[in-house]
Amino acid sequence: MTATADRALTAADVSRETAEKLASYSELVRKWSPAINLVSRSDLEHLEQRHILDSLQLSHFLPKTKANWTDIGSGGGLPGIVLAIVAKEKSPEVSFQLIESDQRKAAFLRTAARTLELNVKVHASRSEDLKPLNADVVSARALGSLKLLLGHTSRHLGPNGRGLFMKGRNHDEEIIEAKKSWSFEVERFVSLTDDAARILLISDLHHV
Repeated sequence: MTATADRALTAADVSRETAEKLASYSELVRKWSPAINLVSRSDLEHLEQRHILDSLQLSHFLPKTKANWTDIGSGGGLPGIVLAIVAKEKSPEVSFQLIESDQRKAAFLRTAARTLELNVKVHASRSEDLKPLNADVVSARALGSLKLLLGHTSRHLGPNGRGLFMKGRNHDEEIIEAKKSWSFEVERFVSLTDDAARILLISDLHHV
C-alpha cells in the first residue's frame, strides 16, 4: 500500500485498529482483483480514496443495537466488508449478510470475512432466489437503478427497515422514476467524496 493510501485510511474517522484492518482488506483486494476483477485495474491505484473512503460514509448509519444489515450485489465487499470492519469495533451487535451471485467473488468475500474475523455470512446466490432475510438495513452500491434496487430491497426488508443506496448525479431522475412503481420516504445526504452524488435513505417502502 502506498504512503498516500495509508494516510487516507489513517485520516478516516476510524480507530488505528480499524484502519489497520481496512489496510489488510485493501491488500486482499489487490491480491485477488487481477484474477477476478473485484475493481477495475485503473481503480486499484486509487482503491482507498475512490472506493473504501466512499463506502465508509455508510458507517455513520450503523445501528447501535442488534441488527441485520444486508448488502445486495456485494462484489468485492464495497461497502459490505468495509462496514463489517467498522462495525466490529463500533457496532459489534450488527451482523452482515452479503449477497453476491458471482461464485468467485463470493469466495473472496468469505475469505475476507474469515481472515478479518468479521460477523459476516455470504450468500452465493441471486437476491431474488433467496428466502426473505428480514433485514433492518438493506444497502447497495453501484448495482442498478433505484427502481430495480427497491424491488430487491422490498423482498428482504423487515418491518420498519430502511434502504441505504449510493447514487450518482442522476439521483433525482431515479427517484422520480422509482415513485411510479413504489411509495417511499427518502432523505438525501450529500456524498463526502462527490458533491454531485447522494446517499439515499429510504423508509416506509410499499409497492404502488
